[in-house]
Order: sequence, then C-alpha cells, then structure tokens
Amino acid sequence: MSIRENFSDADMDQWLNENRVTEIECLVPDLTGVARGKILPRAKFTQERGMRIPEAVLGMTVTGNYPTENAAYDRAISSTDRDMILRADPGSITKVPWAIDPTAQVIHDCYFADGTLVDFAPRSVLRRVLKLYAERGWKPVVGPELEFYLTEKNIDPDLPLKAPVGRSGRAETSRQVYSIDAVNEFDPLFEDIYDYCALMNLDVDTLIHETGAGQMGLNFQHGDPLALADNVFYFKRTLREAALKHDMYATFMAKPMAGEPGSAMHVHQSVSDAATGRNIFSAADGSPSAYFRHYIGGLQRYTPAVMAIMAPYVNSYRRIVRHTAAPINIQWGIDNRTVGFRIPISGVEQRRVENRIIGADANPYLAMAVTLACGYLGLVDQLEPTPMTTASAYDHAIELPQGLPQALELLRREDRLRDVLGERFIDVYTAIKELEHQEFMTVISPWEREHLLLHV
Repeated sequence: MSIRENFSDADMDQWLNENRVTEIECLVPDLTGVARGKILPRAKFTQERGMRIPEAVLGMTVTGNYPTENAAYDRAISSTDRDMILRADPGSITKVPWAIDPTAQVIHDCYFADGTLVDFAPRSVLRRVLKLYAERGWKPVVGPELEFYLTEKNIDPDLPLKAPVGRSGRAETSRQVYSIDAVNEFDPLFEDIYDYCALMNLDVDTLIHETGAGQMGLNFQHGDPLALADNVFYFKRTLREAALKHDMYATFMAKPMAGEPGSAMHVHQSVSDAATGRNIFSAADGSPSAYFRHYIGGLQRYTPAVMAIMAPYVNSYRRIVRHTAAPINIQWGIDNRTVGFRIPISGVEQRRVENRIIGADANPYLAMAVTLACGYLGLVDQLEPTPMTTASAYDHAIELPQGLPQALELLRREDRLRDVLGERFIDVYTAIKELEHQEFMTVISPWEREHLLLHV
C-alpha cells in the first residue's frame, strides 16, 4: 500500500496544513538510489506544483561523475543539459521525523517537457514493468527483506569497519544470529527507528539479528511493488539518520566487512489476478500452477542478464561467494536457503518465490523492476524451470556473473530485456556502471600493496 493511499494534491495540501509543515524535501531517487532534489519553503512548493532539475542528475555515477565519449549515453541524455519537470506523488508525502522544524518529504516523478515520463528514471522503469502486468490483467505483489550492518563511525575510508559498541560497552565478537539480547544491545536506536517509521506511516514488520557482527534484518509487509520500493527508499534514509543520532553508521553495502556475510534484499514475489485477487501461482485444486513454473523459469533464464542491476557495484560481487549465506547460481527449491530462488512453505494463496540474489545495495525501484521483468518474460514466453534442487545448491556450478564487466556485457546483449525495461534506460545505466568500474580500477587496494609490493 502507499504511505497515503488515494491522496490527491488537495489532500496533500490539507495534510501539510494539519501538520503545519514549513519546508518540503522534494526527492528524486537517482539510479544509485541516492535522494536528489531540492528543499522548498511550503509556499513555493504549493505555488509552483512542480520544479525543475537537470536531466543529467539521473545520469551520474555514485561518485558524481558523468560518462563522456559514450555514443549510447549521449543519444539518451541531452548534451544541452536540459531540465526535467518534477511532479510530486501525493501518496508518498510523509514527515521527516529527525528535522528540527516541521518538515515533509515527498517523492517526485520525472517528466520531459512534452509530458512523458523520463524513461530512464528508476520509478519510471518500475512503472513501465507494472504496466505490462496490468495489460494482461495481472497484479504483482512483493515483500522485501532488507539486511544491513551497524558499524562504528568510520571517518577514514582506508580503515576497515568495526562492529559498534552496544549498551553493554562491548562490541560483538561471535555469531549472534536470531539473538534477542544482541538486538537489545541497540534498543535505543531501534526504538527511534520504530518511532520514526510510525510517524512516517512506513509499514515495517519483523526485526531480527542476522549472522554477521552488527548485522540486522528488517521485513516489510507485502504489497504493491511501487509502494514497497518507496518504503525501502525512505527506510534507508531513516535508518542512516537514526544511526547517526546514536553515534554509529548504518550501511547497506553488499559486503562491508571482510570475514562477515554480505547483506541482501530478499524479495518475496507473487502475482494475483487483478479482477479476482486470486494468486495465479496456485491452480484451482491448490497445486502449483503452470504460471508458477513459468515465473521461476523466467527468473532462471534472465537473472544472470540483470545481475548488473541486482548487484550494481564492484563490492556487490564480493558477496556472491560459495558458502557465505548468498546464492551463487539460479537453482530453485522448497524451503532451501542455498538456492537463488527459494519457495517458502506457505498456504495456497500465499504461494510465492523468494529471490535471494538481490543485494542490499541495489536500487529498490530497479531491483523490483528487473526481478518482476524476469518473471514476466517467463510468464509470457511460458518458460519451464530446471528440476528442483533438494540438496545444497553450493554443490552446483557458479551460474551468476562474477564481476561487473561480465554482468554489464550480459545486460547489453539481452534484447528481450531492452524491450521490457526500455532501450534508453539500458544505455544510460550500462554507461554509468562502466564508468564506475573504470574509476574503481584506478584505486590500488591494501591487498595489492601488502602482497605485490615486495614480492613480484
């Protein structure tokens, strides 16, 4: 569900009046998931009903640089640095709980001057995929599970991260998976997080301690993919702010610490008949339907080609390693956490697939879009899955790209994904990620200095 369902501009104005809001943070999620935009006084926000920022804001690397001498990128993004028109989505309006003055935040959609959506904006890409489902009378349902680490503040990026000190005065040094006491070490922080989420109307669910030192996981209630992507986007901002208040960092890096498991964004997904609300993954007799098989078949066929989006950074691939609580292939199985696509034990109406491959560092809009795109192609092309894996999938071969360059090449070559996700989006995204990888390759790591400096 949206943060505020069926909200109009008039409803938004009334809400702003009721909450005596004086400033509005006008947000646009960029391709990395960073919140871009402007902060406007209330009067200016109401008067303008749409602001402008340069189109190239959506075409930056995570370091803030732009691709040059890339023909596909140059065709996609205007060389004149033209503006986009931003329009607020009233249903996404919510409070900024950590602000001193009464402040709201609202997510905007991006439009070209002719009134069409900017097709390489993350929200637009997800809307495009959801429209394909709607045209066939289907309604996807998703439920994200987001993992993250709490760490000591790390002022010097050359130094490794450390687990934070809890209320006991000690940092974690052993595995504390599902430990209630380990979560309670950071009780003041999590009380603030739940209070913030309540004020923002974010529908968060279960909090657990994961395997890593200071690693936590939070489940979101299942619902509409666009609304859940908004919730994840907001939650990342909220958690970082709450952690800073308590003198620590919160990170969604896929692999922030050597020797510790990586962080994922597992996405549970199913598809309902839009007219009846029935889960199409279950047949009339309660057995798995052909739709269910085909959806898994689509995930298996196309996920390797969207790994550059599910695992968007060089660091992301440090997580995709055998026996590290992360999948290395596209196997599927029932209640099997070693596979890429797990089928949780559930009732007939709750039958779903859990994609365990997506990293916590992925843009939530793009991650939702591509996993649903893979399933959609499986449905329409009636793709059959491989036989179910009943043992450890770590005994199987690695079937996923092992680095960003390989993943980008697979994404560029897959024409069916270009049709579903959009030609211009693929061109912009791959150009940005190629530049990011080039930037990374200019950095010399401590491992290279330690082992190569005097030995080769």
